[in-house]
Amino acid sequence: MANSMTLRSLLGSLHSAVVELVVAPAGIDMAVGSVALLDVDDLHLPPGASADLALLVGVTEADVVRWFDDLALRPAADRPLAVLTKVADSAALAHGARETGIALVAVHRQTRWELLLSMTRGVLDQVRSHGPDDGTFGADTDLYELAQTVAALTKGMVSIEDERSHVLAYSASDDAADELRTLSILGREGPADYLRRLHERGVFDRLRRTDDVIDVPADVELGIRRRLAVGIRRISGSPTTLGTIWVQEGVASLADDADAVLRGASAVAARLITRIANAPTNETLQIQRLLGARGGGVDVPSLASALSIPTSGSAAVVGFAPCGEFEIAALAPAIRLHASAFRRDSLVTTIGERIYALFPGVASGTGISGWTADAVGRIETRTSLALRAAVAAPVADLDGVAVARFEVDRVLDATTGEVRVTTLEESRTSVLLGEILELIGNHEQLRDPRIADLDRYDATNDSRMRESLETYLACFGDVRSAAERLHIHPNTLRYRIRRVEQILDLDLTDPDARLLVEIQLRM
Repeated sequence: MANSMTLRSLLGSLHSAVVELVVAPAGIDMAVGSVALLDVDDLHLPPGASADLALLVGVTEADVVRWFDDLALRPAADRPLAVLTKVADSAALAHGARETGIALVAVHRQTRWELLLSMTRGVLDQVRSHGPDDGTFGADTDLYELAQTVAALTKGMVSIEDERSHVLAYSASDDAADELRTLSILGREGPADYLRRLHERGVFDRLRRTDDVIDVPADVELGIRRRLAVGIRRISGSPTTLGTIWVQEGVASLADDADAVLRGASAVAARLITRIANAPTNETLQIQRLLGARGGGVDVPSLASALSIPTSGSAAVVGFAPCGEFEIAALAPAIRLHASAFRRDSLVTTIGERIYALFPGVASGTGISGWTADAVGRIETRTSLALRAAVAAPVADLDGVAVARFEVDRVLDATTGEVRVTTLEESRTSVLLGEILELIGNHEQLRDPRIADLDRYDATNDSRMRESLETYLACFGDVRSAAERLHIHPNTLRYRIRRVEQILDLDLTDPDARLLVEIQLRM
């Protein structure tokens, strides 16, 4: 499988102090591609598509034994490939794992589950995005790959942390890993005495202020080995600190050029962390796919299940666009809060310069239109930024959500901020006319060159023939009304219209001629 890795490789990517294989009746060379946290309630759910790796949170030994008994009765497709649990040191669990053919992995009791989940997803996401690790150090380098590469080049053990000292990635460890490294990877803070000494020595201040590599000597009293550290700082813009790369010296001395390697790794890590921060989350991608923004076929039931929304029933889609020039993405959190307060199962995402809200299980468009008007008004009042919105509701089912977003876009493309909240039905005239004009405008052969002749006549003679024609047509040929709007005598307008007919070589008493001229003038 191109978008997966083996269980052997995954376990090898995680710290040996964090996970330990207990039994693997089917071996550890099977391909894994997904991971999920399961609590005791999840163990009682009916069979269905599950993650390859199950992280069992807050479950007892008895819970897992009963679950294994239940899994033994299910088809192999309804079982995870591996189970990670903190209660794995049990003969009963090992027996159950063998009976079901599931790999059993022990997790250190001090490991934070959310950290282990994040690390596991990080490794799997790297494989999905860039393919299996090929050992290169290029543009598609992942943070874990970067850590392994730096470790190989410096001959040390590497940890990459964010600005809050949370571990983002790390290299493999050997027997020389000290307590500080082990506790950091387990998700706990390092020894308080050692951290205090680092603060006293100004290490953290220097990491924030400079790009220099800092040599942190060993602390024999606390059992802490020598380290090199370099700050990860934003490459462009303000010099914001994004994190730190630490290299612990092992049995062998660090390489002579370790400083140069770390300076290069700092620049690479800055780009990677910035890319990660700016990248859409997995949930965002799922919502965008459901809305038809990612192309290709869409497995609606699977996406609905992953997003924890009903797979059946009607829905509604609301699109928001700016009135004027401003970055609308900044308003996404406010719209998400308003939507969640209205419907807890609502989903909100940004696509291009628009924000979309999806409301599953909505049977009527009346309530959605009311909520949309209220949200637009509240946001404008609090931010002074004007929004306009289009509503598509009700949508028969989730299969129609992508088409509904297309309808919303049609409305937003064809309307202005004069009407803040509208629907396709309410704006159909403007939408269809706008699309007709766009179609004509995109085809040179559908443009009437005689309109250009009229514009040239005005430019050459400093006249107002086009304006007079547009006003005359807008007044349905009522000369007196049109003349009043133009502030000229009716006879003057009659002369101008006769002159226009000569220039265009058209008879404006002909309905077809009037229709053609109106469409061409709108362009």
